[in-house]
Amino acid sequence: MTSILERNKNLKQPVKKTREEYAQDALYREVWEDVNNEKTEQFLKKYWRYIVGAALGVMIIVCGIQIGMRMHYASKMATAQAHEAALASMDAGALANLSRNSNGATADLAMFQSYLIDKDVKKLEDLANNAHTHDFKDLATIHLASINGDKMSAEELEKYLSGMDTKSSPFFYMSRLMIAEKYLAENKKEQADKFLDIIINDGDAPDSISATAQMLK
Repeated sequence: MTSILERNKNLKQPVKKTREEYAQDALYREVWEDVNNEKTEQFLKKYWRYIVGAALGVMIIVCGIQIGMRMHYASKMATAQAHEAALASMDAGALANLSRNSNGATADLAMFQSYLIDKDVKKLEDLANNAHTHDFKDLATIHLASINGDKMSAEELEKYLSGMDTKSSPFFYMSRLMIAEKYLAENKKEQADKFLDIIINDGDAPDSISATAQMLK
């Protein structure tokens, strides 16, 4: 059996470079570095305006984002403080103004709170038509239905509350119960039972609404 030492002897040993070859390699590296430096210098001379412009553009964008975030945060803080102050003083007018000058759920909440203070139905109508969020739109609509329901027929009420005929609305079950009660008031039990059954047969229905539906059934 060939020993390890014998096999190692048969392996080709790396050829050592001569002093002249090392010197030649060093010269190649130096020339290559000079060429690269010269190319880099030429590139910078040719495109320095674009490079500087791009760098400035990035700086402007970053600074703009930071300033925008700070202004947005400051605006949010000011809105929250104004909301808190208006609510503490029960100032319906200030809440309404805050709603008109802000957006999103904050604006809708301020307008609804303003209505709760002064009972101005026009504010509910404004929310029902122009609310920023669907939930507050439905909240205003359900309140208007309670206020104006006596003037509507059951069919009109059903049509008025049709936008809540989906479980995505937080007032899905409440609106179904209101329609059923209206049909019962008009002695239309068959139509009423259709809506009562929706509530009774739905395991997700709130206990209080389900219990009321079963009682009416």
